[in-house]
Amino acid sequence: PEVINGRTHKATVVDLSPWVEYEFRVVASNSVGIGEPSRPSALLKTKAAVPVVAPTNVSGGGGSRSELVITWEPVSEELQNGEGFGYVIMFRPLGSATWTKAVVASVESSKYVYRNESISPLSPFEVKVGVYNNEGEGTLSSISIVYSGEDEPRMAPGAVSALSVSAAEVELSWQPLAWNRHTGRVLGYEVSLGW
Repeated sequence: PEVINGRTHKATVVDLSPWVEYEFRVVASNSVGIGEPSRPSALLKTKAAVPVVAPTNVSGGGGSRSELVITWEPVSEELQNGEGFGYVIMFRPLGSATWTKAVVASVESSKYVYRNESISPLSPFEVKVGVYNNEGEGTLSSISIVYSGEDEPRMAPGAVSALSVSAAEVELSWQPLAWNRHTGRVLGYEVSLGW
């Protein structure tokens, strides 16, 4: 607080954070200087309030077929503003007007997985994550685009050929699978031996 007139015996401290413990000291001053501070007051916790800081780094993706995986950076304890803290997850297929809402009641959570057989592989979703506590719902993050899980490849690589290099080595080559809207990117190939 600002310096207070010497005849005043109380002050209001403003701009404190909600649901945080504080202790206070008072220092007297005059034209000569500043004296010793008082002993600290007892700890006093400010009242709870609706959280105002939304989770950051909202993203996701991956997961299995028919899954939408949503991730975020958890909100630190000093920004939770009260008891009963949790996350509100909202998502909808890109272009849809209707949001689906889910609640995650764990303070430490940083991930939500929505499973539904009707989700097509690699479908884009609009996603936002918000916060709540016992005082009410707070701020939502800005919208992020997250893709649902991929499906397994449904085609085999083409034009497989083998060339004998030595008595103990064979060099294999094949036509790679092209990127497909439904199966996504190919992360690797598995070679099976048969004789």
